Amino acid sequence: MASRIYIIAGEASGDMHAANLIRALLLQDSTLEIRGWGGDLMEEAGCDIVKHYRELAFMGFVEVIRNLPTILGNLRFAKRDILAFQPDAIIFVDYPGFNLRLVPWAHAHNMKTIYYISPQLWAWHKSRIKIIRQFVDELLVILPFEEDFFASEGVVAHYVGHPLVEVVNRHVSTSNIRKELQLHPDQKIVALLPGSRRQEVENMLPLMAGLARRYPDYAWVIAEAPGLSSDAYAQILAKYPSLHSIRAKTYQLLSQAHAAIVTSGTATLETALFNVPQVVAYKGSAISFWIAKRLVKLDYISLVNLLLDKPLVKELIQNDLTIDKLDDAFQQLLNPDGRATMMEGYATLRSQLGPQDASTEAAKLIIESLPGRH
Repeated sequence: MASRIYIIAGEASGDMHAANLIRALLLQDSTLEIRGWGGDLMEEAGCDIVKHYRELAFMGFVEVIRNLPTILGNLRFAKRDILAFQPDAIIFVDYPGFNLRLVPWAHAHNMKTIYYISPQLWAWHKSRIKIIRQFVDELLVILPFEEDFFASEGVVAHYVGHPLVEVVNRHVSTSNIRKELQLHPDQKIVALLPGSRRQEVENMLPLMAGLARRYPDYAWVIAEAPGLSSDAYAQILAKYPSLHSIRAKTYQLLSQAHAAIVTSGTATLETALFNVPQVVAYKGSAISFWIAKRLVKLDYISLVNLLLDKPLVKELIQNDLTIDKLDDAFQQLLNPDGRATMMEGYATLRSQLGPQDASTEAAKLIIESLPGRH
């Protein structure tokens, strides 16, 4: 009888990594039945999608509270659907605000619990480690220092490599952004990555567009997030007709960019892996930022600086994020010495992450852990 796996991913990045994991799982066992929450990529990979992540993306404390009835309804739906499917294992992919609420319930129903892409409990909500310790059977982590961190908290974790390394390594640019947007052959491209959620785009894009106005000789191209409709960008783009935008082609854009302005998150690491000099910028709601500042105990917000434990890329956060400071930081990206220093740091970062194919490593561990596979 085929093993059944239920996967829950709640964001665009989780959809991508879960899709690669699904492919790796099916390569090792083509009989697996896989159902879950995610997006188009997971569906293409062979997952029966019952809830799309577009319905789940709430960010910030205020926004989560405002959408609490929806979130609680989603939890009830998940429990009903999981019980009906009766999986041999549930794989939780990142998305901790939701997934960590389901983990104890799944464990109580004698379902094998596997967490792939651990919550960043070393940053905040460290108290949640007890949920991992008590209720997660297999913890698969993607940052090199996480094995030691969890070991110090009495949790066995397996470092499988970072999934972005394999994604970037496998990427083949299938389109010429310069040609597609009819840019001048001599124009250097600056990638603008304003985030994957509507609130991020509304906060970040006007500032990025303001910087673009100061440098008309460059081609400024927005990477529209596939999980957002074009309407989220249209109003802002109408005010800045010189800006260009592309959809679902972020990697093609990064592979051809001279520099980037990036909203903090996974995109900072993606930009580094493509060797694009970057400024990291972030501005959230005042209340969410005030709460986060009291909860998060980190020196840096970008994955690049966190992994290197030094300020390689400039971070402009909240009140520090002004158009003039953004301009100063951007000028450093155009400076040959500044660019060379960043490239050296990126090389060190790649070395730290290692050569592992995270999806393949994770799939091996998951298959071995399934009931009756020992």
